[in-house]
Amino acid sequence: MNTTHTISQPIEARDKQVDIESNDLTGLKIMLVDDSKTILRSAEMFLAEKGCEVITAEDGFESLSLISKHRPDVIFMDIMMPKLDGYQTCALIKSNKGYADIPVVMLSSKHNLFDMARGRLSGSEQYLTKPFTHDDLISAIAMQVGGIGEAEEASVPEFV
Repeated sequence: MNTTHTISQPIEARDKQVDIESNDLTGLKIMLVDDSKTILRSAEMFLAEKGCEVITAEDGFESLSLISKHRPDVIFMDIMMPKLDGYQTCALIKSNKGYADIPVVMLSSKHNLFDMARGRLSGSEQYLTKPFTHDDLISAIAMQVGGIGEAEEASVPEFV
């Protein structure tokens, strides 16, 4: 069994400041949970360039121990994974009073109402379909950390 996790420090060491409008995410801790190493590495490199501390896990079970160690600001969670799937992992996170306030964004190649509703029922705040762009990641982070204004928020499609 080859499970690994990495913690990427921001490429530029700066004071903690979050400026969503300029895509400067310095100081944010973002967790990526996906069994695809390609998706993990691509998103990890992009977010580290934007100043994030990035924590990665290849399955839901591994992510639970990393959440308790690092307490991320936002979690991006794939749905279809070995051991614990994204729905189960999200439900476990949301049932824990110490971590229930951490936003979870579900990631899936499935783009149907049933899967979106199931993600919402498990406790996720948002749902992104694969393939997603770097702009999709930034927008999701902005929605979850409150970095977008009311006018911009109104133009973002509602989850389910």
